[in-house]
Amino acid sequence: MAQSGGMATATRKDEFQTAAPYAILIEAQTGTVLFEKNADQLVAPASLAKLMTSEVVFNEIREGNLRLDEEFVVSANAWRKGGAPSGGSTMFAAVHSKIKVADLLQGVIIQSANDGCIVLAEGIAGNENDFARLMNGRARELGLINSNFTNATGLPDPDMRVTVRDLAKLAQHIVLTYPEFYRWYGEREFTWNKIRQQNRNPLLSLNIGADGMKTGFTQEAGYGLVGSAMQHGLRLIVVVNGLKSDKERGDEARRLLEWGFSGFEQRLLFAEEQIVGHAKLFGAAQSYVALTGQGRQAIRLMVPRNTTDRIIARIVYRGPVVAPVRRGQPVGVLKIWRGERVALEAPLEAMEEVGTGNVAQRAIDAASELVIGVFRAGLRKL
Repeated sequence: MAQSGGMATATRKDEFQTAAPYAILIEAQTGTVLFEKNADQLVAPASLAKLMTSEVVFNEIREGNLRLDEEFVVSANAWRKGGAPSGGSTMFAAVHSKIKVADLLQGVIIQSANDGCIVLAEGIAGNENDFARLMNGRARELGLINSNFTNATGLPDPDMRVTVRDLAKLAQHIVLTYPEFYRWYGEREFTWNKIRQQNRNPLLSLNIGADGMKTGFTQEAGYGLVGSAMQHGLRLIVVVNGLKSDKERGDEARRLLEWGFSGFEQRLLFAEEQIVGHAKLFGAAQSYVALTGQGRQAIRLMVPRNTTDRIIARIVYRGPVVAPVRRGQPVGVLKIWRGERVALEAPLEAMEEVGTGNVAQRAIDAASELVIGVFRAGLRKL
């Protein structure tokens, strides 16, 4: 298997500085990392965990398992733990009342409603613990490999941990996959039970193109924010966590976004359907298969304007790839470094269909792999 080790993440003296202990800035379409600081360190998410709660609900709707007009009952548990008696963020849902999924989602997204989260969790999975298992299952499907969710609200739990990198990936997925629901993240207010509450996202009023996503705070987590903004067709996603005040998280998120919009430009690395490289095959009618970007799309990278950073790209895959190979079959990723950091991992796919080889070809491949295997085993003993 072709592998590349982790790269250093120390901040250079001439690079952007932020007061946020944990931060990441990515370009939404490609996932290019423009800035990161302690992006893989596990932290308490607070209400940023509600992004995962919402994604599970969005996915249930997309899969046809749930309707926006379906109603769930506000249980005594949801009212007590997340409603008016709890003292936390709430949509003030009345106990034993019935609320439509669409309204619960808006309560969660705009008002950060803990009661709304628990009602959704109980309505979908029966209880919050089983819903947390759904959250973790979806997280793994989306490639959020480091985060662990134990409840639907983000309320303090020693086992509830995320990374800002995973939160950025989650936000990117929501923005690109659910445009019909993402619009709610930009709503300025929502009224339920005759109580109007404002969206807590400070970026929405700054005239920087911000149109979502979520804030969070607990004493353990500090002040956190996931934000998304678009300028001139370019969308950036920022995540900051562990800050000391509401004002500081808004200021640092804004600074990161403005730095990203003003300091980077997009470069084309590989055009649509262009061959990126080749992967070795085993037992096939030919020795290699050509690879291109996923969906035969172009591969682009965001780079600093007037940069002198060295850009290195490597194809990483588990190989040799066993035949037959179908056209469009995922085959590894193109891993791109800008300077010392991994800036982009672009999925690759096979450009063509390759069938199995004849008996003689398969025998030659088997013999070659046997020799390579013996060589590797010898190296491990040295």
